[in-house]
Amino acid sequence: MIKELTCICCPMGCALRAEVDDSGNVISVSGNTCIRGENYAKSELTAPVRTVTTTAIASGGKPVPVKTKDPIPKEKIFDVVSAVKSANIELPVAMGDVLVADAAGTGVDIVATRTVR
Repeated sequence: MIKELTCICCPMGCALRAEVDDSGNVISVSGNTCIRGENYAKSELTAPVRTVTTTAIASGGKPVPVKTKDPIPKEKIFDVVSAVKSANIELPVAMGDVLVADAAGTGVDIVATRTVR
């Protein structure tokens, strides 16, 4: 089976074609201009991950921009966002502070991306 993807690793947006066997294993990737495209296709077709960026609301209603420290499994996005929305965040917060540890059991922390006082 052939799967078509667009690589998101750089602005070139290579049109990728990946051949996948009946077990879901990637046999070959074409259309990429660098190794990142091949790695992206293999990852996206076998175990897709995403970096989540959102805004948490601290005490007093102040918004705090946050993101996952590392990519998480794609199927956990909504669970992670829910964990962020239910977090009790006290100000001040410094950029890089861990605001939610092990978000939704992913093993990945949620960190502040800006200092908010």
